[in-house]
Amino acid sequence: MRAPQIGFDQLVQDFFVRRLINERGASPRTVESYRDAFELLFGYIEQRVGKSPSKLTMGDLDAPLILDFLDHLEVDRHNSARTRNARLAAIHSFMRYAAVRDPASMATTTRVLAIPAKRFDRPALGYLTREEIAAVLAAPDRSTWSGQRDAVLLAVAYNTGARVSELVALQVRHVLLDRQSALHLHGKGRKERVIPLWANTAAALRSWLDRIAAAPEAPVFPNRNGTAMTRSGVRDRLDRAVAAAEPACPSLTGRRISPHTLRHSTAVHLLEAGTDLAVIAMWLGHSSPAVTHHYLEADLATKEATLARLDDPSRRPSRFRPGDRLLAFLEGL
Repeated sequence: MRAPQIGFDQLVQDFFVRRLINERGASPRTVESYRDAFELLFGYIEQRVGKSPSKLTMGDLDAPLILDFLDHLEVDRHNSARTRNARLAAIHSFMRYAAVRDPASMATTTRVLAIPAKRFDRPALGYLTREEIAAVLAAPDRSTWSGQRDAVLLAVAYNTGARVSELVALQVRHVLLDRQSALHLHGKGRKERVIPLWANTAAALRSWLDRIAAAPEAPVFPNRNGTAMTRSGVRDRLDRAVAAAEPACPSLTGRRISPHTLRHSTAVHLLEAGTDLAVIAMWLGHSSPAVTHHYLEADLATKEATLARLDDPSRRPSRFRPGDRLLAFLEGL
């Protein structure tokens, strides 16, 4: 006897509860990202075909509609190709689950799973020189409560190369200042790592924690209300520090500097100091050492830029000029 077909709404709920949370143990950030993808998808479908999410079937999510949704993200919502691919990854994950739970939907799931991620050019990594980092770290006004916090926040960000999500989630109990000076960071994919601290960073953290006198579960970097800073809050405080540092360091003027720029700077400076790529990968909590190779490319780009400013003493060979019209066409592509 053929098993009854599972309802679409139940399939989606099972995917989030059974698959993501219970079976895979996905982090809250992963669950939120997938949830956002499906809320956007269901909102688009309801506007496009007039069907509410609870009335949908697997057949409604066929490849042409998914492709239209992905175009909608880029054209109407002005999302980047990276964001488009992240939404598609969430849909693909659901389709793989649906193919097992609901074999009758195999035709739909197969077509959607065949939609490829969009390729895009990776911009060169932006990072700050040691002099620029020093100017930014010295910029916060330490005569104020928020200035003292910002100074410690930026020092910790550069010392550890932590992601902004790791910084705002940092609690007092994650700071180790007794026998050793280190931070216990909780990164992407539930990966944990312990990063040592310079003596100056440890001293600044110790002084800051004495000032806030917080409980073990309290945030290391609170806002005025005593709750953890937000990602946008960290970005705003960094913007203020950069603006204050510009008069002393004019090379910062007009630069787009984000908290992730500090993370890139840590990686590049570790590389310049001769640190092995595998160690940098562990330091930053990368899922794969291949990710860390982008910093090697950034460092090589700096060397190439320096080389380009020098005159090549050798004679430059003349450019090849095709003598055939078809070859000329191909050469001009």
